[in-house]
Amino acid sequence: MDPIVITLAFLALVVLLLFFGPPLKFMQWVSKGVLRVIIGALFIFFANVFGSMFGLHIPINLFTSLIAGFLGIFGVGALVAIHFLVLP
Repeated sequence: MDPIVITLAFLALVVLLLFFGPPLKFMQWVSKGVLRVIIGALFIFFANVFGSMFGLHIPINLFTSLIAGFLGIFGVGALVAIHFLVLP
């Protein structure tokens, strides 16, 4: 795409947001999702720190962070079970 078209689309979006304001429900939904992904990454980090004695290493990426963030401790447990049972 042409950089001018991208710049004009971005400026149009900024002008629309200035006139109408950001959609608050959508922003709250996105911020809760991002917060859960960050918490999931922290859960996996601590599981990796404490599980290193047993040979546990779960990669921290968007998919595993989503699972751990939205399912909580049960999601981390599922990732650990998948690591030990499915991935030898």
